[in-house]
Amino acid sequence: MDDNILINYEDVEICREENVVLKEVSLQMRKGEFLYIIGKVGSGKTSLLKTLYLEMPITKGSAQIFNYNGKKIKKKEIPLLRRKIGIVFQDFQLLIDRSVEKNLQFVLKATGWKDKNTINERINQVLTQVGMPNKGYKMPHELSGGEQQRIVIARALLNSPELILADEPTGNLDPEAGNKIVQLLHDICNKGTAVIMTTHNYYWVQNFPGKIKKCEDGQFFDFNL
Repeated sequence: MDDNILINYEDVEICREENVVLKEVSLQMRKGEFLYIIGKVGSGKTSLLKTLYLEMPITKGSAQIFNYNGKKIKKKEIPLLRRKIGIVFQDFQLLIDRSVEKNLQFVLKATGWKDKNTINERINQVLTQVGMPNKGYKMPHELSGGEQQRIVIARALLNSPELILADEPTGNLDPEAGNKIVQLLHDICNKGTAVIMTTHNYYWVQNFPGKIKKCEDGQFFDFNL
């Protein structure tokens, strides 16, 4: 496979339990690309993202994710694949009983980082990258929704992923905060990290251009505004 291709899906079928959510999914994602997946709530956007980090199995079609075969990947290889992917959830999923810094430390330690100085250095780097350099001591509830989402993006960047999956990252934010988050994701993409963002809001697609695919009635296809 071409080294620039991170994901190559051909005729993949995505099922939730017994139900086919999307069929004949073909998707090619290259380094440094920005892709929107648009569609109504329940159209299969999140299910598609879940197959990329193997939260949902792939049973039909051909699925290459980085250098892994998505259908035949061994269980012990899944954590290695997931380290190449940063995930941004709509509902933040920050640990509310600890500070921003402790949230980020938790992820680094869980993924094998041991040296305290290196950990602190990496935390400072990602917080600076998302425009939150002095917020490490804050508790999540002390931050606005937009600030919390920036922390979630910082968390996604910790292990220098090749791909960020942002699932409706503006869903719980007001328009101004949402604007800043989409701009930040584009800035990250411009530095070489590929980004897939799901949304049902056409405003972002119109104002921050990228490639567009649409989920609708079980189909997945190229879309132009």
